[in-house]
Amino acid sequence: MDPRVTELQCIMPTANIASVMGHGILSYEESAKLAHHSVAMQAVQDLRDAKTVPGGLRLHQYANLYFHARNPMLSVRRDHDVCVLRVSTQVLALNGTVITDQNAASKYVRFYAPSQWQLLDFDDIFARTWTHPDDQIREWRHSSRKCAEVLVPHRVLPNMIVGAYARDAGAAERMTQQGFVRPIEINPDFFFK
Repeated sequence: MDPRVTELQCIMPTANIASVMGHGILSYEESAKLAHHSVAMQAVQDLRDAKTVPGGLRLHQYANLYFHARNPMLSVRRDHDVCVLRVSTQVLALNGTVITDQNAASKYVRFYAPSQWQLLDFDDIFARTWTHPDDQIREWRHSSRKCAEVLVPHRVLPNMIVGAYARDAGAAERMTQQGFVRPIEINPDFFFK
């Protein structure tokens, strides 16, 4: 795997932390069975609902993680009360886990086994910005690649969550109050602050 991939990441509403610590990071389908807060964009969820991973499950049956959550999704939700959960790369070895070369809802996404990681553009995934003011098409492509995903069937168990990033001390405190006992790094820059 690319040496920059030291963890995987999940954008999560802070209000869901107690549930996540009990149930794990759930697929869209599994989370629908529980009371929860969502930062999902409905238009994107409609696209995901219609998609099936070749040889795999329906897209909504996977818990989705990012290689790098400082991406367009987090940028759009930067004013929401969210945190970024840090997940062990051990999930890449779980049976049925799939990686994507861009946002899984994209028309042009390709799905790969984790062993095919060399086919992903990690320079774009880990780039600080995805904007290209002089080239709109390049920006659209980069924006989608920045959201490359790791898809884990059904759920990521709580023991795979190794820590979190919070935008400020208040967010970290709200996580702790909900039972988050793993290390929390306060990193405003990660949240575009």
